[in-house]
Amino acid sequence: MTRILAAAALLIAAGCANQGTTSAAEAAAPAAGSAVADLADAKGTRVGRAVGTEHGGMIHLSVEARSLPPGVHGIHVHTVGRCDAPDFTTAGSHWNPAGKQHGTENPQGPHAGDMPNLTIGADGRGSLTFMLPSGTLDGMLDADGAALVIHAAADDLKTDPSGNSGARLACGVFRRG
Repeated sequence: MTRILAAAALLIAAGCANQGTTSAAEAAAPAAGSAVADLADAKGTRVGRAVGTEHGGMIHLSVEARSLPPGVHGIHVHTVGRCDAPDFTTAGSHWNPAGKQHGTENPQGPHAGDMPNLTIGADGRGSLTFMLPSGTLDGMLDADGAALVIHAAADDLKTDPSGNSGARLACGVFRRG
């Protein structure tokens, strides 16, 4: 019995000593009230991450990408939380709850999920921070979820329905933080 009590005391002491420390996985976890999408290419290789947080009726999106072809790429929030390779068409169309046309330069636009283009450098890396001007995480993450898609070509920011942004290179399903 004494040995059991001594072992229990050591376990409690070890637990108290570790209190306040954070593992790398926990540090990378999103904050409450956020949504995260781990982006993968058609081969399933992880190529980045998107984090969304809600601020005053807008969604702040921060995207970090790597191992993608250099150049300018369209990037959008899509309506379905599915990213089936190789073409990611299961992610559906752009998130568009107000029924507008595509693009910030379209007088009848934009979709709620329209974003500026993402520039990928010669090193295969790029980042983008943007406020989706309307919407909430609850609205974006409805019953069938949402995904972030990076396209092969630049978005012209005006042509409906997708800005001529081409094939889908990478996709990530948003999950609650």
